[in-house]
Amino acid sequence: MSRLRRVVTALAPEASGLPRTRRRRALLAVDLRDVPLRRRMAPAVLTILIVTVVDLAIGQQRYLAPLMIVVPSIAALTLSAAEVLMVCTVGLGALIGLNHYDHVTDPQDRRFLFGSMITYVSLTLFSAYVARVRMRRAAAFAAVSSVAEAAQRALLRQPGPEVGQVRLSARYASAADEARIGGDLYAALDTESGTRVLIGDVRGKGLEAVQTAAVVLGAFREAAYDEAGLRGVAARIEASVERHVPDGEFTTALFVEFRSSGVVELLQYGHVPPLRVREDGLTTVLEAPDPWVPLGLGRLAPGQPQSWDQPFEVGDVMVLCTDGVVEARHRVGGAFYPLEERVGALVAGCGGSGADLDAALARLYADLLQHTGGELRDDALLLLLSRTQ
Repeated sequence: MSRLRRVVTALAPEASGLPRTRRRRALLAVDLRDVPLRRRMAPAVLTILIVTVVDLAIGQQRYLAPLMIVVPSIAALTLSAAEVLMVCTVGLGALIGLNHYDHVTDPQDRRFLFGSMITYVSLTLFSAYVARVRMRRAAAFAAVSSVAEAAQRALLRQPGPEVGQVRLSARYASAADEARIGGDLYAALDTESGTRVLIGDVRGKGLEAVQTAAVVLGAFREAAYDEAGLRGVAARIEASVERHVPDGEFTTALFVEFRSSGVVELLQYGHVPPLRVREDGLTTVLEAPDPWVPLGLGRLAPGQPQSWDQPFEVGDVMVLCTDGVVEARHRVGGAFYPLEERVGALVAGCGGSGADLDAALARLYADLLQHTGGELRDDALLLLLSRTQ
């Protein structure tokens, strides 16, 4: 964990790996400043109008102008300090006007008038201070989140559109919550044994999950070049996980090795099974004949994991994902996303070029968001693979 924190500290000054516009957008979104000013002002302005209209409607027999003191508190929730002062000045003008209308400026009512005005002005100043503190803390939180996301991107080291004989397109979507980082991971390496791909999902999220992902990815990037078979690669990663990851933590993983003979070797460690989509849209789930436990739990299972071969020709597309995709809930009924049923029509025939693969991934991701209503509750990783030759 200390090693990861050093990485985060090193990235802190500029949140390396994230564009300036992305960092600025994060800062604005956390404090609602990406929302138009008129919408952020609406609650406070609407309160001023309601109090004014109701006080005028009931006549001079009732005095409701003191209700205007709720305006500063409401304004402090969505506006900056300067905007709070601006809106509350309008509210103060409305309060003074209502006082004249209700004849509260008469000599016998001046003490009450003085108290209500002092209360309003005091609340306005305090609300402006609260708004300023809120914005500072929101900015600090957004900066830390952006740095953490940049650290995760640095660890992932997104590969290019082609790695060896494999063409790929990936989409990693963080869940719509304050975590912003999670444990979904992938890597693709061109080795002497062929192009080797790893996709995984660490239990949990946050910095602990990123630390585990760093262990898994670091071990894979070394073992993939050194080991002759996928079982040896996975065994090296298992040893690293047992050595450096706390007990009880685990990572589901799927290893894929592309060979020049038109065959892929697969090794599954408790991960979502991959899908093969033919050019005509025919979809096949590549179920493991002998599924194995996730990385980090190998000592609990007797025996050894077994890999298996599958044909994979030019024009075919392999769809890899994490459980955030297949367990995404429908926006109304709560049903899981039917990836196997929909992926064929969305992905068929896209394996011929990188542009087609990217377009197919965009269609698939858009369909996933439509299923959930535009929001994901868990991290989701989609990875499309096709052969270049």
